Amino acid sequence: MIYAVTPYGREGPSSRVRVFEWLDRIDEPSVVSSYISHRNASPSAVARRPIAVLAAERRLRWMVAQRPERLLLHKEASPLSRGGLEQRLLSASAFSVYDFDDALQWESGSRLRWIAPRAPKTVNAVRTADRVVAGSPELADWAAGHNRDVVVIPSCVAPDRYRLKADYALSDPPRLGWIGTPSSEPNFHHVAPALLEIHRRTGARITFIGHTRPTLGGLEGIIDRVAWSEPAQYTLLSEFDIGLAPVLDNPYTRCKAGYKLLQYAAAATPVVASPVGVNREILSALGMPMPQDAGEWAEAILDMLARSDETRAELGRRAREVVEQRYSFDSWRPSWREAMGLAGSGDGS
Repeated sequence: MIYAVTPYGREGPSSRVRVFEWLDRIDEPSVVSSYISHRNASPSAVARRPIAVLAAERRLRWMVAQRPERLLLHKEASPLSRGGLEQRLLSASAFSVYDFDDALQWESGSRLRWIAPRAPKTVNAVRTADRVVAGSPELADWAAGHNRDVVVIPSCVAPDRYRLKADYALSDPPRLGWIGTPSSEPNFHHVAPALLEIHRRTGARITFIGHTRPTLGGLEGIIDRVAWSEPAQYTLLSEFDIGLAPVLDNPYTRCKAGYKLLQYAAAATPVVASPVGVNREILSALGMPMPQDAGEWAEAILDMLARSDETRAELGRRAREVVEQRYSFDSWRPSWREAMGLAGSGDGS
């Protein structure tokens, strides 16, 4: 039996990829606490659900009392905890695993979270867990300073779920695309001049799959927003001529897991992305461009648009093969089972 604890429900990207998708693929029974089962555990979301919060807090304390044989804690148990609840959960278990895919140890947090900041509780959880699973080598390097048992498992994708790009002739106008959460949208500010210039020269527009509220000022004139849903993420990425993943270079972003790149690759869609953190390794494997400043971004996108349909198709096919072999749930299943302390390589398929 695996007891899994995560701050978000299945609609929360990190919880879905790091916890729920794995539990779907193994033959072990599980009990899951996803706090208020919402896509996030922001102060506003928590404040609007007092009954769900009370139930979640009781459920977590019940889990401590069960003294689980095996516990998987992703990020944090409760947004109201200062770290003591997470420590009790990890300590009460015969074998405990702490999983994280963001640099929470350096997160300053909002003013509304000053009572229960995530940075100190992350450090405490890494020190307390029997094993730490990090989403990137950069996170693992940091965690190794606090725990002797650290393994890297990337945020994987299920390539078979993604609609494959079949037509590499450019859309009219060209269609760029991005998928992500509101917290990642500010990464577009530093490439906005390049994207506006590309629109001026080619008419290209950008599809955003995620939040539908405009946040990017003048860039919104060339953005078409689509609400995120599981069907949308699996079907719409293949409609992009080029998938985009701009990332500002800082200690926090260097620890990110590169998940957007893997999603585009699963759809066999060409990518232009910032070579920050693990992105550099993924882009190198995919054979995709790695622009850094706005000038290089404009050049890389224009070059990709100018390539022949056959060249873009070959890039897409290579990307799909790489993600199947190196970044799929199937390819990492034995490693994940071993990290959870599960014997053998059985699965739930």
